[in-house]
Amino acid sequence: MGCGGSKDTTPTATRRRLSVGHVENTGQESNEAVNVEEDRGLINQLTDADILKVLDQAGAGDGRKLSIGTTTDSGKTSFANKATQKLGDELDPKQIGLGYTCRKGLKPESPNQDAWFVLKLETSSIYAVFDGHGKTGHDVSLFVKENLPKLILRDSRWQSGDKKDILKDVFKKTQSLVATQDRLKKLQAQMSGTTATVCIHDHHDNTNDILTLGHVADSTAVLGKETEPNKWEGIKLTRDHKPELKDERARIEKAGGRVVFDGYANHRVYAKNGRYPGLNMSRCLGDLLGHQDCGISAEPEIKEYKVLPEDKILLLCSDGVWEFIEPLDAVKIAVEMPKNPMQNAEKLAKTAWDSWIREEGGTVVDDITVVLVTLQPGRRD
Repeated sequence: MGCGGSKDTTPTATRRRLSVGHVENTGQESNEAVNVEEDRGLINQLTDADILKVLDQAGAGDGRKLSIGTTTDSGKTSFANKATQKLGDELDPKQIGLGYTCRKGLKPESPNQDAWFVLKLETSSIYAVFDGHGKTGHDVSLFVKENLPKLILRDSRWQSGDKKDILKDVFKKTQSLVATQDRLKKLQAQMSGTTATVCIHDHHDNTNDILTLGHVADSTAVLGKETEPNKWEGIKLTRDHKPELKDERARIEKAGGRVVFDGYANHRVYAKNGRYPGLNMSRCLGDLLGHQDCGISAEPEIKEYKVLPEDKILLLCSDGVWEFIEPLDAVKIAVEMPKNPMQNAEKLAKTAWDSWIREEGGTVVDDITVVLVTLQPGRRD
């Protein structure tokens, strides 16, 4: 997502739908209390071990495993698919019911700031989408994508504990690590950040599938339900954390922040006596000034859901998809070819791109990420 540069308080046409409105340089430093040395040591440990090594260290490395997700990609070609890195066993995405794509938006000054991650294991999986915003949002989303899943696996409760508590603690620690990297000048996160939607999927057997989701901001998770043959519903599993929500606004204003309508499409968060950070979300990771001065929160909202026989797909997408596509319409596209989830994911992304071009007159398109998971894939053969 982009950051506007106009001095006018009304967002320009090319930025008015994006996450960060106009901001002024405050020159302030975050005073968030973090144990820098402890976090520095943890960051070094996480950096030195890839996800498969972390799995082995956690005693969870048995059986087939596949890790795949985006990696560093500075390309600026519109609608280009972001580079990915794959580790582990060679598993055919079709066979495991997985589709994914991460497309660069129409923002010439910025690389693709979205990121995503999938880890498929024998009895559990992790799916995650991150949507960066601000000048260095792509760096923040990449850092979170690289480290948050490892923190989950390193948690002693991973194999048998409460996944809800794991996600709460991991989001908190991830925010601390971002702040430490900012202090060490290895990351610029004062006014850049990322959304995060993370799903832990326990699938020991097809009769006891559990989805545990933790999220901040607006990378929405949607469940596709086949209530009758070829009759579908699209059910949101997450709510978008927007400043105008009653509970979110109350927290922001209690902390000294302001919620202001931008005159076009978004309510935005500002400091009491400043024109920053201009965020159109009330929770996120990073954005240290917004957390310090405006009541922005990194606390995830947690939801646990037991998968039912009629639940066929799970979509985790950045808001480049959801800006102009309703959940049911997305689900219908995502199930067109049950045996080819990758092609369905690509079609959903292209539909989202075409919607942006049509609605915004070709002036701006947000980055577009789709992670499509077929639930109980064996039942759809």
